[in-house]
Parts: sequence; structure tokens; C-alpha cells
Amino acid sequence: MSIIICPGIHEPELTESFRVGLLDLVSNSAIAHNPPNILIYPGKDVFVLSALHILQFLRDCLTGSLKSPIIFISFSAGVVGAIGAAHLWQLLGGRVKAFIAIDGWGVPLQGNFPIHRMSHDYFTHWSSCLLGCGQNNFYAEPAVDHLCIWKSPQTVQGCWVDSSIEIIPPKGRLTAAEFLLMLLKRYEAN
Repeated sequence: MSIIICPGIHEPELTESFRVGLLDLVSNSAIAHNPPNILIYPGKDVFVLSALHILQFLRDCLTGSLKSPIIFISFSAGVVGAIGAAHLWQLLGGRVKAFIAIDGWGVPLQGNFPIHRMSHDYFTHWSSCLLGCGQNNFYAEPAVDHLCIWKSPQTVQGCWVDSSIEIIPPKGRLTAAEFLLMLLKRYEAN
């Protein structure tokens, strides 16, 4: 399984912080025995909006791996390019296991693959869900800064919304990182 990280328009250090946090999560979890291939789309500025550039990156990195399942994790403006790339990947015969949009406010999300939204506050959560979301989503409570949920999801407390999967939700609150790890475990198992 490969995880494709599509950042937004921000300092690269924020994405590096997210990547390190994701690696820590994966290495300290049950999916560590079969760690995913984590790829970070290197596009900057307006190129994060380009589904074609992201698709080319995938084709270059996953040569001969079209059938290998991938999970998209995208942030902010990167959600725009990533959702287009996910659809293009499928049109080429690839398999998208899941699409996770972190603070993709205002971006319509539809697809024949599981979609999850993670938001830095409740307003972003409910207003984004009007444009499509899956059955398992997360929003920060209390609200945090937009960049905080990307830079350090392990510190962002919040709520899991509409849990209709087989996993029993944890009692009380969870962090954005715990929610993300729960999703990755689910898709690694399926």
C-alpha cells in the first residue's frame, strides 16, 4: 500500500512535520509490520492544484504498480489537485483505497472510493460536508489554526463524526493523528 501526501501552499517544513508524525504513528502501530510506502508530492505553489502534475508524479514513482492500492492524504489547496489525480488514477486502472482531505474547505468531493474529511473547526466541517464527505470524519474541538492540523495532528483534539464502520469509536475524545491512524489501520486490513 502506498500513501500519497499532497500538501497545500505553505512552508515545506509543515509537510515535513506531518510526514515525521505520520511515520511515528505507523512505526508505533500494528501496521508497522507491513509499513506503507509514503510519497510526498513535491509540487509547490499553483502546481498543488494540478491533477495532471500529481498524476505524472504518481506514474513516475509507482512505475509498474498501477494495481497497488493507494491512499491519498491531502491538505488545503492540495485537496483540489489530489481529488482530480485520484479520479485520473482510477481511469488509468489504478486502485484508490481511500481519500482523506484535511481542511479542503470549499472543495467538492465525490468518488467511488471512501472519502474522509478532517477539519480544523466545526464550521469548516459542516460547511465542507455540504460539498461531499464520507461517513467517517473528524473536526477539531476546540478549534485550532488551519496550519496546526497539518503541522502537528498529534496535538489536535477533536471529535469523530458519523462512525458507521465496524470499528468501535474510542471513548471520549481523540486526536487528529489517532483518527488518521484508525483510518490507515482499517484500509491496511482491507
